[in-house]
Amino acid sequence: MAAEEKGVVAWKRIGLGAGPAVFALLAFAPSSLHRIPGMGHRPAYAAAVAGLMAVWWFTEALPIAVTAVVPLVLYPLFGVFGRGPRGDALRTVEPYFDAYIFLFLGGMTLGAAMEQWGLHRRVALMIMRAIGTEPRRLLFGMLVSTAAVSMWISNTATAVMMMPIGMALLAQLEQGQGGRRLGDFGASLMLSIAYASNVGGIGTKIGTGTNSIFVGFLSEKLGYDMSFLRYMAVGLPFVVLSIPVVWWVLWQNAKGDAPTGGQGRAVLDRELAALGAWSTRERLVALVFVGAAVLWIFGDVLRPLLAPAAAGLSPGFKLLGKHYEAGVALLAAAVLLSTGTVSRAQLARVPWSTLLLLGGSFALAAGIEGGGLSGFMTQKLEPVARLPLIAQLGLVSVATVGLSAVASNTATVNVLLNVLPRSLPVLSACAIAASCDFALPAGTPPNAIVFGSGYVRLPQMMRIGAVLDALAAALITVYAYFYLRSVL
Repeated sequence: MAAEEKGVVAWKRIGLGAGPAVFALLAFAPSSLHRIPGMGHRPAYAAAVAGLMAVWWFTEALPIAVTAVVPLVLYPLFGVFGRGPRGDALRTVEPYFDAYIFLFLGGMTLGAAMEQWGLHRRVALMIMRAIGTEPRRLLFGMLVSTAAVSMWISNTATAVMMMPIGMALLAQLEQGQGGRRLGDFGASLMLSIAYASNVGGIGTKIGTGTNSIFVGFLSEKLGYDMSFLRYMAVGLPFVVLSIPVVWWVLWQNAKGDAPTGGQGRAVLDRELAALGAWSTRERLVALVFVGAAVLWIFGDVLRPLLAPAAAGLSPGFKLLGKHYEAGVALLAAAVLLSTGTVSRAQLARVPWSTLLLLGGSFALAAGIEGGGLSGFMTQKLEPVARLPLIAQLGLVSVATVGLSAVASNTATVNVLLNVLPRSLPVLSACAIAASCDFALPAGTPPNAIVFGSGYVRLPQMMRIGAVLDALAAALITVYAYFYLRSVL
């Protein structure tokens, strides 16, 4: 076993033991958590479960989906909601069936169908060819096409799909340069795939799991039902702003040995030709995708028309945006499944454990609220909430970007959303910043994928990534302060 692997194993073992230790300390050691009037020991137990999950998520001591089901056992066992064993069990299960989980399920099914029939690959190649194959344009085209695909399918799947295209482009470019290895340009092209996969996922609700955690938290805890279009108004402009920033930083590294001419055109033409003509299935996937996107975008117009019928199905039921969007997602999935457009083998490749992660995220937030811990944390964080908004945004952006470099994005956003001041711009800045890790291979799966290409060296990724981390934190702060305040 390599030294690096031994270090990872040791880190996980430390986390596995530290989690229960933190739980015991918070649950049973005397503290002010046990002395909140009318709450008994429930805030301490809620804090203990949160501490245990945070340690296990940060250290990845257990698979993240396994940690996500911890509330199902511990909340009823310790009476976190104060409703008795049966009431606590029912309240704990509810978040695992939240509408946003079904929205993400339908979105993953749609993404699986796009992958199966190559629609995502065709779209990416067409975008790159349209932008151009001169080296600067090629780098920019890789960023734009990767980000566009990542808005609709998982970041990891996007990086896996785009890396062979990038490698083929580099082989063609190096052949045109007499076999000279393009170390700097190659590194920038590979990093553009990872970085655009991460940033592009910010653009839509279904782009990455952190977005679903964020909008679910707003709905559950703040009563703020963010529509698909409203979320795009929050996330998509940031993607548009950040892509040129990422391109500029990567081009500073790439231009040292960037090739001349547009030799990449042949590769793009060859890859598109290999896809052949549009198949019937590919056209159907495209039609379902466009139909779902249109229904999501115009949800604020269509939902009121459907609300009376929905209310008639169940007395007292109110059709919220998340219910409507989940219904659209499930309808799209049903069309794809009923027509045989997405296979069982393709569905088996979908990371279904993400659904458990989302449920665990919502359950964690429900326990913090229902156990009385949220009120306690609000009092303790009052000094932070009294800071000027620009200072709050700066602190949150820097802390989130830094934390996501050493912990998974979902672990970062799960913990921070529950302890930050409940300000929409602050929470939004946290959600965006969680997807902006650029410095380390372990930060996100796309970073690790391109690190294995052989073109990216660790010092190079750390140097470029550190610059982009700093720029991202600054951009998020300014973006949230001047733009998100007006949108939200």
